[in-house]
Amino acid sequence: MTTVRAPRVAVLAFDGVRLLDLAAPLEVFGTAGAYQVVLCSPGGAAVTASTGTVLSVAADAFAIHADTVVVPGSPALPDGSLPEDLVAAAAALAARASRVASVCTGAFVLAEAGLLDGRRATTHWRHAAALGRRYPRVTVEPDSIYVRDGHLLTSAGVSAGLDLALALVEDDLGPQAAREVARDLVVFMQRAGGQSQFSVPARTPRPRHDALRAALDTVAADPAADHSATALGARVGLSARQLARLFRAQLDTTPSRYVEQVRLEAARGLLEAGESVTGAAQRSGLGSDETLRRVFLRHLGVPPSTYAARFRTTG
Repeated sequence: MTTVRAPRVAVLAFDGVRLLDLAAPLEVFGTAGAYQVVLCSPGGAAVTASTGTVLSVAADAFAIHADTVVVPGSPALPDGSLPEDLVAAAAALAARASRVASVCTGAFVLAEAGLLDGRRATTHWRHAAALGRRYPRVTVEPDSIYVRDGHLLTSAGVSAGLDLALALVEDDLGPQAAREVARDLVVFMQRAGGQSQFSVPARTPRPRHDALRAALDTVAADPAADHSATALGARVGLSARQLARLFRAQLDTTPSRYVEQVRLEAARGLLEAGESVTGAAQRSGLGSDETLRRVFLRHLGVPPSTYAARFRTTG
């Protein structure tokens, strides 16, 4: 009787690795029970995570073959030079694998190794712009939870590693198996949308200009009010042109785009609380069902009805 080898998943550990980036895929693949999961490092030595936790590893990354490779991130990767042995280990694993994935800032490792050249990718929203500047041959999608481009997958910040790993389990074992893993771990099987789940104010640097800060506070206080550039500018003592100039210079966006983001966030909260699609459209300031639908599809990739069914907490 021939024994079928379980697919091997290699998770690459290294000094400074973010523990949750590493643990999330380990938990998902381990819980699925159909994989041989191996924690490896460049050279096979123990590593120290960013929390100070010392991790033993089972293999030398240069000496093993794996079907799937997962490269976690680290808080240090976007800001400094990447360790040569880490980049080389990722490249060596990738050369022998049929599928390669990164979690959070692990995308910087794949990009440094040249694996993302000419491809689409994502990373933590805070570091997406830096990834694009540093590696101009990579097309960065800053709002995606994860991006699949051929056999290469990249995911957003920290917990997005769960979404990515569950998607891979679904590819391999089917949706029911992935659903069982998600249920066991008490997580959503697949989150709709993108990194816009983080609040707009939390993602927006606090502007230096007093009038611009007042404008942001005004929008946040009542998303459904008239926030045309002319009306908003008048409320904070600026012309529409002055307001637009400040938005571009300090926030790298326009007033209309910012208002849309805030209204989208408000609509999501209303849907999650049990509001109807029509009610969410009106109360958020997006207006009509069709406008709400277009905004959801553009930013989150799903219609509001699908979002409500997945995330509604009442009813």
